[in-house]
Amino acid sequence: MKNLFFFFSFLFSLSFVHGQGMMNDYIKWTYSVEKIDESHANIVFKGTIIEGFHIFSLKHNPADADGTGLVPEFNLKKSPKYKLVGKPFDLGKPIKHVDDLGTSYYFEKKATFKQQIEVLTKDEFILDFGINFFQLCNADGCVGPFDTEGKVKLSGFTPDENATVTDADTSEVVATATDTTNEAQTHMEPSKQDNKKKKEKDSNFVIFIAGFLAGLVALVTPCMFPMIPMTVTFFTRQSKSRREGIFKALVYGTSIVLIYVTFGLVFTAAMGPLGLNELSTDKWMNLIFFTIFVIFAFSFLGAFEIQLPNSWVNKMDKQADRGGYIGIFFMAFTLGLVSFSCTGPIIGTLLVEASTSGSYLTPAIGMTGFSLALAIPFTIFAIFPGWLNSLPQSGGWLNSVKVVLGLAELALALKFLSSVDLAYHWDLLTREWFVAIWFVLFLTMGLYLLGKIRFSHDSPVEKLGVPRFMFALIALTFSVYLFTGMFGAPLTLIDGIAPPRTHSEDNFRWVNGGLETGLGSDSLSMQYAADMHPVGDGSILVFHDLNIGKEYAKKKNLPILLDFTGYACQNCRKTESTVWTNDEIRPLLQKQFVIVSLYVDDRTPLPANEVRVSRLSGNIKTVGNKWADLEMEKYGSFQQPLYVVVDSEGNDLTEAIGYTPDIKTYKAFLMKGMSAFKK
Repeated sequence: MKNLFFFFSFLFSLSFVHGQGMMNDYIKWTYSVEKIDESHANIVFKGTIIEGFHIFSLKHNPADADGTGLVPEFNLKKSPKYKLVGKPFDLGKPIKHVDDLGTSYYFEKKATFKQQIEVLTKDEFILDFGINFFQLCNADGCVGPFDTEGKVKLSGFTPDENATVTDADTSEVVATATDTTNEAQTHMEPSKQDNKKKKEKDSNFVIFIAGFLAGLVALVTPCMFPMIPMTVTFFTRQSKSRREGIFKALVYGTSIVLIYVTFGLVFTAAMGPLGLNELSTDKWMNLIFFTIFVIFAFSFLGAFEIQLPNSWVNKMDKQADRGGYIGIFFMAFTLGLVSFSCTGPIIGTLLVEASTSGSYLTPAIGMTGFSLALAIPFTIFAIFPGWLNSLPQSGGWLNSVKVVLGLAELALALKFLSSVDLAYHWDLLTREWFVAIWFVLFLTMGLYLLGKIRFSHDSPVEKLGVPRFMFALIALTFSVYLFTGMFGAPLTLIDGIAPPRTHSEDNFRWVNGGLETGLGSDSLSMQYAADMHPVGDGSILVFHDLNIGKEYAKKKNLPILLDFTGYACQNCRKTESTVWTNDEIRPLLQKQFVIVSLYVDDRTPLPANEVRVSRLSGNIKTVGNKWADLEMEKYGSFQQPLYVVVDSEGNDLTEAIGYTPDIKTYKAFLMKGMSAFKK
């Protein structure tokens, strides 16, 4: 059947011997240069297609469509003045079409292809290329194959002094139908797109709620709480009527939201998803965050007082005293400055945690929740000043809040130290030490709330109220829960915050004892044993090198569970410790899959020959950069965890899914991949 199709396609193509002229009746090509940096650029090939016809994507594989559809081949003429970086790629998502012939991927109306190059000369030069052997098709058939040629002029580049050219670098490149740099947009399976959007929506909702709860915590800090009566006094003094007071209060609340959300957007725009991930695992930034949290903690405990420079606050106060709506805005800005010593660590934690989602909007969504939690009470009390009488008076209870937050700050500071310890493989802060410090901190918190421990600025606890007792009970119970973790208990409540159980002084081997692992006793498994690493409770083994994992999977004839993960990813640890170790999932992962876990925040430097510039991610210098770029390039996502079942050649057998705590759903995902692999 396929041979007959190629034969008739050849006969059909002979009827279009007019070549270039005939091609222009169906598609018109334009070419340009897209500069990336001083030594890198994309050669851009844009085709405008007539109505009713389409050109095939580089993702299209004729073998999957009964031999139909010829994919464009981009041949760049050899030159010592540049070298290729990677293969050509599509821009955008191709349409996926399924019919009796199979599955096709194509573009309608417009198609854009790019090829990245590294320029090796300062001189201006002409780059010649050909676009060869491509077809344009519609429902009735195809025209072509066609060939065309083009050229672009490159100038104004400054090459890297260390760049070298080899024969391979300057060889002509042909884009094949196996390129899969972009996800396809399918008309046949809209439910997958809907599910993806739903998961993104659910994730953003969780971030919003987390931000809102963080705002409520910030509201009862000693820096923020006393500002409520001050704010009400400001509005009652400024407003001539109740109606005006209500309107100004609403403007004030809106200003708070705008200030915090703008900060979140600017922060994200400046860093970007991959940049935020770099920030979240950067050695110096994490050590700075750790130091800042410790300083804030000792300030909360009464060692010293942190204040922003008086000149900053005074300038804002002067603007606020001007009255009117400008004064209201600066009153909101002053609130942010004055409360910085209490809200700064909370905001920082929220932004760093939100950065791992990979979405530019997520930190802004988190800041929206945070600012709403602050704005709503201030606005309500500004509208109804009489309600202030029902608030508890400032005093000793605020000192207690301050001490509790100080102890919590010390606990959270360890999260930053642990992140850098894992990412850089220092192996200093093991799980035992982390859990032991948390145990002591929360035990101290419980005893403090019971009045058994006092700090210098505290007054004696004469009577123990029910709320204070309940918080003490929670802290003491949590400390007992943490104590069990020192002896190998899962501690799922702090998965992703504490180091994983395998990051202990002996990988908890003395705890799991004879627990069966996925490593077989055959010679092949023993040959690859050094490349496998335990996760979860130590019973699941994973590869961290994609090529070695593919090699092993091919020899074992097993599918691969590709796992994009991160050392600082809380949901990744939850999956490993609760989903993967479930009795329904564990046997599948041990015997029927090869797991390849790729850490996008691994700071191990890449070998010099693998360092490059990515069109999406910029400079690829570390192992984490490499895997992050792969995830963004192939799956259009930067969320962790992200799971997809592939074969040993890297072809997808399932759609990619994110955090999935439901056992039945996760098992169905694995079984779908296994079924596709067997077929």
